[in-house]
Amino acid sequence: QVQLVESGGGLVQPGGSLRLSCAASGSSFTLLTMGWYRQAPGKQRELVATVTRGGSTSYADSVKGRFTVSRDNPKNTVYLQMNSLKPEDTAVYYCYARVGPYDYDYWGQGTQVTVSS
Repeated sequence: QVQLVESGGGLVQPGGSLRLSCAASGSSFTLLTMGWYRQAPGKQRELVATVTRGGSTSYADSVKGRFTVSRDNPKNTVYLQMNSLKPEDTAVYYCYARVGPYDYDYWGQGTQVTVSS
């Protein structure tokens, strides 16, 4: 069993920045792909960004050039640096991890990000 705990959400003005963190804990696991999804009110959960164990990244078109995903493998932690935030980035952000050796998917509890003046 793996637990994912997010931190770093909050209220920020348009154009501002936030950094989300997600730490994984448990026993006898290997973190494969990690990343972030988000869900805005009345909308489906959508992919924001992912990073493989080797460091390859992918991003939703809506956040390219503004968000950066990274990870610290020894700390079992993934980060999302969000710059130039827009009101449409407002959502609950969920940490995601695919865990070996059986490729199980785990989710964090979610952290609220609100972009508003």
